[in-house]
Amino acid sequence: MRAEIIALGDELASGQRLDTNSQWLSQQLADLGIQAFFHTTVGDDLEAGTAVFRQAVQRADVVVSTGGLGPTADDLTRECLAQVGGVDLVQDEAVLAQIRALFARRGREMPERNVVQAMFPRGSRVIPNPHGTAPGIDLEVPRIGRPPARIFALPGVPAEMRDMWKASVQPALAALTGPNGRVIRHRSIHCFGAGESAIEAMLPDLVRRGRLPSVGITASQATITLRIAAKGSTPKACLAAIQPTAETIYQCLGNLIFGEDGQTLQDAVILLLAQRRQTLATVECGSGGMLAAWLSSADPEQRAFQGGLVLRDPASQQGLLKAAGNVAAANQAATASDPGTLAAACRTAFRTDYAFALGPFPPPDSPAAGPAPVQFALADATAVRLHSTPYAGHPDILLERTVKEALNFVRLTLLGADRTASR
Repeated sequence: MRAEIIALGDELASGQRLDTNSQWLSQQLADLGIQAFFHTTVGDDLEAGTAVFRQAVQRADVVVSTGGLGPTADDLTRECLAQVGGVDLVQDEAVLAQIRALFARRGREMPERNVVQAMFPRGSRVIPNPHGTAPGIDLEVPRIGRPPARIFALPGVPAEMRDMWKASVQPALAALTGPNGRVIRHRSIHCFGAGESAIEAMLPDLVRRGRLPSVGITASQATITLRIAAKGSTPKACLAAIQPTAETIYQCLGNLIFGEDGQTLQDAVILLLAQRRQTLATVECGSGGMLAAWLSSADPEQRAFQGGLVLRDPASQQGLLKAAGNVAAANQAATASDPGTLAAACRTAFRTDYAFALGPFPPPDSPAAGPAPVQFALADATAVRLHSTPYAGHPDILLERTVKEALNFVRLTLLGADRTASR
């Protein structure tokens, strides 16, 4: 069974607002074993909207739309559906009474324009909306030589749409697929430290088209994600089918893998520290506090991350060294900027098991002869480990990727897989 999701609204088609409804609906459909093959966005235009729905019912068995069910002149979904179904719009008196009652409970008089929200294509079913004035529409559209397509039109307000999905649409689709319907489950494995093509080359033909379970590979801000998908009679059967493929990926990629299903590198670092009952502090010179912000968000219970410093100039760096008792180094500007010295001083100041220093970063006008490095260091009770990474790449992800390099260095060190020099 194929599905298409349609998002209606000028604010979506123009890019002024992000369409999160379609993403959520795709995930819900997959849980029912229904794959969304198409996402369509269309502005508030009757001719364009009608054309989109007509195309959808020809190429998809289930169509779920969001938006266009409000009371204003640019809310055109009901008119589009009436034209696609070849029927007229009729007023539902019971729904109109419910809308009037909703306004009354809020102490307001219903504007006459809201009457349109009680208009439905003839022969359609009402999808109740207990929290808003925009009921949904459940409409079957006949197709020649095939079973009818089923359209579920829902409002664009995410909270209302999700409640209506769970209460009405999800049970209706579960009845369509029947007790022997199949479900889809996914498992995502996240990697860092190699490029997309390099990781694919490490895997034994797992990403080929037509393989079951399927494996997709995507890159986002230098994080590579392998997404395994399987279809089966139950969620448990799907996960069992996924497991051998996941084991192969782990065997092939080893410590390139840092987590699954939405985990981040900072999550991995905090988890490793918490398991060891160890603590970490940070000092950043040039990254604006991004490293500390990420670690703080991953450790809301303060299990491991004790805090971070953002030192923007040599004077503040020297201040840290003096506070840590390293007065000699503080009197030398070059030493004060050294990440190893800063990491050791940070560890002393915070009294943590580890301290990490990131930066300083190369100036923006560095020579173009080659990528300038960003240096960082991790200090513990016995050593200061140094590392560097080239500060080069697309400016949109350059800082984020560098901070991820830093987190990955900490992660690998904690795993005992660090290959950097010690002093």
